[in-house]
Amino acid sequence: MVDTLALVTGGSRGLGRSSVKHLAAAGVDVLLTYRTNEAEARAAVAEVQAAGHRAAALPLDTATTGAIPAFVDEVRRVLAQDFGRDTIDHLVNNAGVGMHRTLAETTEAELDELVTIHLTSPFLLTQALLPLIPDGGRILFTSTGLTRFTLPGGYGAYAAVKGAVEVLARYFALELGPRGIAVNTIAPGAIQTDFSGGVVRDDPGVNRAVAAMTAMGRPGLPDDVGAAVATLLTGGTGWITGQRIEISGGQRL
Repeated sequence: MVDTLALVTGGSRGLGRSSVKHLAAAGVDVLLTYRTNEAEARAAVAEVQAAGHRAAALPLDTATTGAIPAFVDEVRRVLAQDFGRDTIDHLVNNAGVGMHRTLAETTEAELDELVTIHLTSPFLLTQALLPLIPDGGRILFTSTGLTRFTLPGGYGAYAAVKGAVEVLARYFALELGPRGIAVNTIAPGAIQTDFSGGVVRDDPGVNRAVAAMTAMGRPGLPDDVGAAVATLLTGGTGWITGQRIEISGGQRL
């Protein structure tokens, strides 16, 4: 019997790395992508292998949509060579970047970058990988708690693009429902990673402010999100689709 396999973009650090770890703990093989940090990607692969499962890492710059066809060809090659298969069961669209800029200050180039990385690339990558995802697979997109609540600090353009991601995921859920493929969006709140320069993790004032506005009294940890991702992909959640699932500890309820 072929083991379950997930492809996780941006799986070498942060929420992606935690998702990879929790998927491996749940018995899932992993193909992860990274942009530039090959050493961290290799370390993530080693963690999965140490847990007794297969893993591989491929470079992918989601800021360059023209690279997607060649990337999918490489996925096919690695699946056959390293995993002895020609399909992936689950796709986690996790890769992304942050930006802190007021709407008045946001340039067209910055907006274009956000749209490309967070919306266009996940759209085209998911589209290109659909022939490799069997009926009954699962797909996750990544949004943000900032599509539900607002915060000062220049999050408007980022949140607006993520709002479009949530709509995209619902339509993928509608169109892929006949194939039994569940499509959902996770929306993390403020998480203590190196995202956006690690401000939630490293700035005590920001950390305290987030804790004060969160029902559970603290900012999130990567494992809060990674564990949820693994549950959505491996638990009895196949009947959940087209949903926005916030993972924020009750931020700004």
